[in-house]
Amino acid sequence: MRRATGAIGRRLAAAILGTGALGGLSARAARACSGVDCRFLVYYGQDEAAPVGDYDVAVLDAEAPAALLARRAPGARLLGYVSMGEVHASRAYFTEAEAGGILLGRNPNWPDAWFVDMRAPLWGRLVLDRIVPAALARGFDGVFLDTIDDAEFLEQRDPRRHAGMIDAAAGLVRRMRRRFPTAGIMVNRGYAVLPSIVGQFDMLLGESVRTTHEADGTTYRRLPEHDYAWQRDAMWEARRRFPSLRLFSLDYWDPADRDGIARIYAEQRRNGFVPYVATPDLTRIVPPPREAS
Repeated sequence: MRRATGAIGRRLAAAILGTGALGGLSARAARACSGVDCRFLVYYGQDEAAPVGDYDVAVLDAEAPAALLARRAPGARLLGYVSMGEVHASRAYFTEAEAGGILLGRNPNWPDAWFVDMRAPLWGRLVLDRIVPAALARGFDGVFLDTIDDAEFLEQRDPRRHAGMIDAAAGLVRRMRRRFPTAGIMVNRGYAVLPSIVGQFDMLLGESVRTTHEADGTTYRRLPEHDYAWQRDAMWEARRRFPSLRLFSLDYWDPADRDGIARIYAEQRRNGFVPYVATPDLTRIVPPPREAS
C-alpha cells in the first residue's frame, strides 16, 4: 500500500514475543484487541482533526502532523509507515539514496516511487539509523513495513541481477528487531520473506484479501476465489508458524456501499482477521459499519 504522490504519499512490542498479547496497551485496548473486534485503521492523510482516537491500532504516515499523533486513544498503538522496498521521491533521504547508487529504477505503477536495493549497506543504515529512529522519536510505538514484497518481485523478475534480495529483506527485519526490541513491527504481505523472520515481527497485514480496486481508483471488485484463498491461507500459515502473530486485513470498497463494507468486515472476522476497509488513496477515514464499531 504505497503512499500517494506528493507531500502525503502511500507490526507490537517485546511482550508480544512471548505472550501473544498486545504489549504496552492499556487494559481496555488489550481487551479490545484480544480478538478480531480490535479497532484498526490505516490513514495517510494529514488532517489534524481526523478521528484516529477511535481506533486501537492505527497505521499513519511517519511524517503525519504531531497534532494527529496526539489524538490517539489512551493506550492505543500508532505505527509509522516505512517503505522497505521503495523510496518515494518526496522523502528527505531520496537524494542520498540516489547519490549512493542504490535505486533500481522507477516502479511503473507508481512513477514517483523507485525500487531500492535492499542488499545495499547504505539502505540498511538509512532504515536502521535514520528512518525507524525518526518515527519512534516522533511518538510512534512501532513501524509498518510496506513494499517488503518487492524483494520477491525483483528476485523473480531478474534472478541474476537481484539474487539474494529476499534474504536481504529478511535480514533487515531481524536487525530491526534486535535494534528496537520494544518497538512494534507490522509487515504487509511479504510472504516469501515471512518463513525467515518467524518471531521477529508482531503483526501481519494482508492487503486486498477479499476485495480490491482497479487502476482508476474508483472501481472495486471482489477477488477470484483462488486469489482470495491463496492469501488467506498464506496468512493462516504464518500464524501456524508463530501462534501469537496477529492478523489484519485491508480491503478496498466503495465507501457509499455500507452493506458491502459490512459483509467484508464480517467475512474477514470469520477468518480471524482484524479488518479495515478503505479507499485506495488511504487519505480519508472510512468508518466501520455500526455493528463492527
